[in-house]
Amino acid sequence: MTTTASPLAQVWPADFARRYREDGYWTGETFPAVLRAMVETRGEAIAVIGGDQRWSYAELGRRADVAAAGFLALGLAPGDRVVVQLPNIPEFFAVVFGLFRAGLIPVFALPDHRLAEVSHFARKAGAAACVIADTHNGFDYRPLGHALQQEVPGLRHVIVVGDPGGHVPFSGFAAGPERLPDTDPDPSSVALVQVSGGSTGLSKLIPRTHDDYLYSIRTSNEICGMTPESVYLAALPVAHNFPMSSPGIFGAIRAGARVVTSPLPNPETAFPLIARERVTITGLVPPLALLWLQAAPRTDHDLSSLEVLQVGGAKFMPEAAKRVRPVLGCTLQQVFGMAEGLVNYTRLDDPEDIITETQGRPMSPGDEVLLLDDQGQPVPEGVSGNLHTRGPYTIRAYHDDAGANARSFTDDGFYRTGDVVRRLPGGYLVMQGRATDHINRAGEKISAEEVEDHLLAHPRVFDAAVVSIPDKFLGERSCAFVIAEGETPKPAELKSWMRERDIAPFKVPDQIVFVDSFATTAVGKISRKELRAGLRANLLEQEGSKP
Repeated sequence: MTTTASPLAQVWPADFARRYREDGYWTGETFPAVLRAMVETRGEAIAVIGGDQRWSYAELGRRADVAAAGFLALGLAPGDRVVVQLPNIPEFFAVVFGLFRAGLIPVFALPDHRLAEVSHFARKAGAAACVIADTHNGFDYRPLGHALQQEVPGLRHVIVVGDPGGHVPFSGFAAGPERLPDTDPDPSSVALVQVSGGSTGLSKLIPRTHDDYLYSIRTSNEICGMTPESVYLAALPVAHNFPMSSPGIFGAIRAGARVVTSPLPNPETAFPLIARERVTITGLVPPLALLWLQAAPRTDHDLSSLEVLQVGGAKFMPEAAKRVRPVLGCTLQQVFGMAEGLVNYTRLDDPEDIITETQGRPMSPGDEVLLLDDQGQPVPEGVSGNLHTRGPYTIRAYHDDAGANARSFTDDGFYRTGDVVRRLPGGYLVMQGRATDHINRAGEKISAEEVEDHLLAHPRVFDAAVVSIPDKFLGERSCAFVIAEGETPKPAELKSWMRERDIAPFKVPDQIVFVDSFATTAVGKISRKELRAGLRANLLEQEGSKP
């Protein structure tokens, strides 16, 4: 390994690891072995469709080997970390499985992330390279690649899918003399790195091992009915944990099914793909599900092949959930999970009220779930509590972040999710909200603290507090309360300034409210959490009083 970054690992206590193997959760399967098995058994079957490209499993395997050789020819070595920021295109699969084949570790960034986020991921992971698209959805990633190399000196290579613009062209990769690894990686080693939503500050890095992540994928396939005959539409950005593993694109590949990549998730783009490719299953966040429900009655496209619509990332309100079967003619499956591990599903044969009114139950017998009050005591069934969990696919630590680990994990290994839920009979969970200052905007997790830091950099902002506000379309929207310094800027001006700071667009506040001061205690102090809660309550009271 050429990187000098902090060691990358995810370690469970020995007695837990032994039990997870004995109970059959961890089987020693690896990602290179998954693709190799599909090439051998499903070689001629179509694996990935995107644009005018239709790759068989044999073609995907060949392209992954070429990519692996190309990465190694650049001087990358097994164990090096590579940031992957690609849209929903077939090359995503060649890149990622090429990295797996070469023993390299992908660190996933979303297409909407910008320099502020991607440079943090690269620096924190000790990345030696990154892979980007040339352009997507009107954004040119090549200048970001140049800036990234300036920000992160250890980043030696920027590889571009498409027109390289001075970077390394992915299309120039070719099978060469570089020797690919003879053996698969250790199943307990880190296979990939996901990123957290960032409840405080910038996102944390989530190392996932071959053993734990593939167990989650296998079990998801069983619960979600993924078979070789399934056709999965990748509508959401595939770097998200939900469309990647629940069961997502990796679940489809593991089953020998077919993945159809949609460049955008809107009905205008997705509906023709469903009709043409006879898609059977896909996943959406609630705002997109609402758009689909609105558009479906008016479409001329045949959506009758769709069997399962998964909705996750944020709470799907029961009123909307009840419309899925009548409007789309398919089964709704609610998904409540997190990149750190725990995944809950409603089952396909659950009663309709369970499907529409809960966010599912844990997928594994090995999942341990505790609901605790603010004093750390268990709450009775049906009473809201703070969700804690541990299990065979829930991490025990973030990468290289002692402070976050101390806040997020108990001494006995339970992950404090930050979610407040109620548990019903049968183990079904109903999401109630967040215990933290984490904003869940259309499935994107936003740190109030991070947005406040950006606002405070503006010369005419004295102080700022960012809160979540319920929104029937987005689930939650962000509202920034701002105390101006000198002349008060216009909200539109402040939003425009935020967009210029190279942050993900979804982090720009939806609403900006200027105030003269923030309430404080008698001694002039107040916690940021209490401040945000008070501002949020006042705004909701004002909005509720409007005629």
